[in-house]
Amino acid sequence: MSRPVPTPVPSSTDQVRLHAVDVLSDHWYTLRKVTFDLRRRDGQWQTLSREAYDRGNGAALLLFDPHRRTVILTRQFRLPAFLNGSADGMLIEACAGLLDGDDPESCIRREAEEETGYRVRQPRKVFEAYMSPGSVTEKLHFFVGEYEPEDRIRTGGGLADEGEDIEVVEMPLAEALAGIASGAIEDGKTLMLLQHVALMLQGAAHTAR
Repeated sequence: MSRPVPTPVPSSTDQVRLHAVDVLSDHWYTLRKVTFDLRRRDGQWQTLSREAYDRGNGAALLLFDPHRRTVILTRQFRLPAFLNGSADGMLIEACAGLLDGDDPESCIRREAEEETGYRVRQPRKVFEAYMSPGSVTEKLHFFVGEYEPEDRIRTGGGLADEGEDIEVVEMPLAEALAGIASGAIEDGKTLMLLQHVALMLQGAAHTAR
């Protein structure tokens, strides 16, 4: 994975006047402190200072088998989750990765094969979302894709030289949805994709009646 290129700072607008942009850290991603004026709804200007973490944009994919009603997920260690109270820091997630200069579809094909070992036949983009807009610039491109057992062409597990040690997890969709309720699945992008696929399959079943 190449070092992400920081997102350019936009120009001032009729609503926002930038005063200063200070780089606090660029060891890998970029942390900026921005001082700016914001025009409030009553027309008054207010001077604010905020920090924004720029790690580039990314893509996420949930692979599902509509016939067996199963999904492919991953389990891996996440330091921020560990620091914030997760007992072992291990999160169950849909596969995802940073764009690293690729378009979103190329990115998710690459990441899915690296992480899960599955070839993605026809990824379908379903939406985009800012995941933590109060402090992080990242926008995620969300995809779903159908898979069959024979689509697994390698073991997956991620790239060891990038510190990845990823377990591939196949489970029934119903079990994954129950995991949301029980707290076994806490990753935001994964919750969104699981709910999307569940609603999609429910709608397809209703239409087929």
